[in-house]
Amino acid sequence: MSELGPTDEYKDLFENAPCGYLTIGPDGRISKVNATLEAWTGFPADKFVGQRLHQFLNMAGRIYFETHIAPLLRMQGFFSEFALDFETAAGERLPVIANAAERRNPDGTVLFTALVVIKATDRRRYERELVDSRSELRKGLAVERETAELREQFIAVLGHDLRNPLAAISAGARILQRSGVLQADKELRVLDMMNTTVTRMSGLIDNVLDFARGRLGGGITLSRDANRPLQPVLEQVVDELRTASSDRSIESSFAINEPVNCDRSRVGQLVSNLIGNALTHGAAYQPVRVGAKTEDGVFEFWVANAGEPIPAIAMGKLFEPFFRGDVRSSRQGLGLGLHIASQIAQAHGGRIDVTSTPDETRFVFRMPLQPI
Repeated sequence: MSELGPTDEYKDLFENAPCGYLTIGPDGRISKVNATLEAWTGFPADKFVGQRLHQFLNMAGRIYFETHIAPLLRMQGFFSEFALDFETAAGERLPVIANAAERRNPDGTVLFTALVVIKATDRRRYERELVDSRSELRKGLAVERETAELREQFIAVLGHDLRNPLAAISAGARILQRSGVLQADKELRVLDMMNTTVTRMSGLIDNVLDFARGRLGGGITLSRDANRPLQPVLEQVVDELRTASSDRSIESSFAINEPVNCDRSRVGQLVSNLIGNALTHGAAYQPVRVGAKTEDGVFEFWVANAGEPIPAIAMGKLFEPFFRGDVRSSRQGLGLGLHIASQIAQAHGGRIDVTSTPDETRFVFRMPLQPI
């Protein structure tokens, strides 16, 4: 087999390159095309030569080439990696990725334009699939978002509607207690149990409603008032929890000597959640200790309990919704109490800090006396 000379090598490289190649003269007509592009399109060279490129493109390709690519070629002399669709002799679409560059005379006039095209059937199909997948993902996310909103609306409505029957039960129990009709110790214990259950359910409903409101974009709403004292609210919350947990000891010490610009109801809810958490997880044989004070422009409330320390693995998740401390023994509640408490603290411009040792677990809520 005889070796190819340099001229033959160049000719073979042009004709049988793994890419399509054509040149366009200064008059905008095709002057040369290689065998590779002929094979891909099904058009022989004599069908290309003398014609304009757009005659071999589909309608979208013609518009894109004439309105976008050709003007940029004239301005900058090159254009890289643009997508075109040729139409083959059989009327089929041939997607390609093309690069074009002009060769110019010293005076700046165009000598010819070289166009190299690479088959992009698989690439374009992959890109189309990516676009379709993204579209389907967006639709799926929209459906999931709508479902989540409906679910949270349902929770909010359910929590709201549970208040009425719960209030009726609470009122009925109070009437029976005041009437003196029930005298037996067993009957009185049942009433105490009902009141305890009502208190706990009321707290759960409040937490569910606040969580649903926050997820639906309402957030924790505040009605601040610095003119009304906060200490009576804290004392009332502690008394209610003492009554609801009559077998537990709660020691309190309050020194609130300055006005606190806060939502008294919300702070009461925060305090109730923190004390309830201490009663649930603290050692039953040790008292839960709570305290509050105003000092250096800051209101501080703390609650401490004895018992096993909070494991390190749980410390970072305490304030996440629905976290009930799977590494701990208790399974009471929905795991929203500490989350809602942290949201109330943040709404007041404050925060809740936690320390836990073998001797004591302490939650401390701090907020500025006046909004910043």
